[in-house]
Amino acid sequence: MSNVKAVVLSAYEKPLEMREYPDITSLDAGEAVVRVEMAGICGTDVHLWLGQLAVPLPIVLGHETVGRIELLGAGLDKDWRGAPLAVGDRVCWASSLVCGECYFCRVKRQPTRCTSRKAYGISYCADHGPHLRGGYAEKIHLRLGTAIFRIPESVSTEAVIGAGCALSTAVHGVERCPIEWGDTVIVQGTGPVGLAAIAVAKQAGAAKIIALGAPAHRLELASSFGAAAVINVEGVIDINSRRAAVLHETGPYGADVVIECVGYPEAVNEGIELVRDGGRYLVLGQYANAGNISFNPHTITRKQLTVQGSWGFEPRHVDRALRMLEIREWSAKFASEVTHRFPLSEANAAMETARLHKAGKTVLIP
Repeated sequence: MSNVKAVVLSAYEKPLEMREYPDITSLDAGEAVVRVEMAGICGTDVHLWLGQLAVPLPIVLGHETVGRIELLGAGLDKDWRGAPLAVGDRVCWASSLVCGECYFCRVKRQPTRCTSRKAYGISYCADHGPHLRGGYAEKIHLRLGTAIFRIPESVSTEAVIGAGCALSTAVHGVERCPIEWGDTVIVQGTGPVGLAAIAVAKQAGAAKIIALGAPAHRLELASSFGAAAVINVEGVIDINSRRAAVLHETGPYGADVVIECVGYPEAVNEGIELVRDGGRYLVLGQYANAGNISFNPHTITRKQLTVQGSWGFEPRHVDRALRMLEIREWSAKFASEVTHRFPLSEANAAMETARLHKAGKTVLIP
């Protein structure tokens, strides 16, 4: 039997390792094997590598993946939308699976909080068969119940990976914290989640978007995605000076909506002061546990704020993200995020590139 190469995280803050696992030649009903064409390195992967979220080690990372179907299990003949599936189809999939039976799935209809939720590249120990449950590999094994989407020919692989999980995450977040037509919106952070938030805010009807972030190449992308003004947090280091620069753009009252996409807790205290009285603050970037901050809840009361959190996304948000990518303008913009490509053998260089924010979007191409 032939083997399949995969890149494995075996210890936090240690180099990733290349390993080989047995190829998968037979499937149970409803399962699939996909040959990976491109895998994105998400900011969450960097957090996992740094040990900021407990995961089972060793693990094949990678939850942003596009590939071609190589094997289909019995009964799996349609994608999540009901379109026919066949060997050779180019696909992506929702990165997590839920049980559909627990309190959060059935009673509260909050499946992203499912008590049995599992995510590719995050939840599966590579020591346990079938081993290949992450995108940093030549192939990936998809479980029964995975929400698979056949990618329209008009949407490039680069667009899907450039959007990554960030676009679905932003779609879910803005669903929970709606943007009204004509709103002024501030986006904290210009990484993939921040850029996706800018795009979704623009698509939702925001009249003016201000982005705070760094480095310069990310700010250029933010402008191209629709930010009317950008503020470089590396150039304007003082928080009070940044606040003054923001209020110069929004007017004296602040923004209707501020979306945190940074992933560092200190950003929350700064962002919450940029919301107008009666406005809305969406915490979208705090996926990993990066620590605590000192916070005065009186700010929420005094300003009559709505503070909303959003975690992950559901298959329906992936569906909406793909439909957004069918708009030619957005497809081209998200594809332009992919700036650095690496083979599996250079996964450590790719991870370091992503960690140091040297790229728009860093990808692995097995």
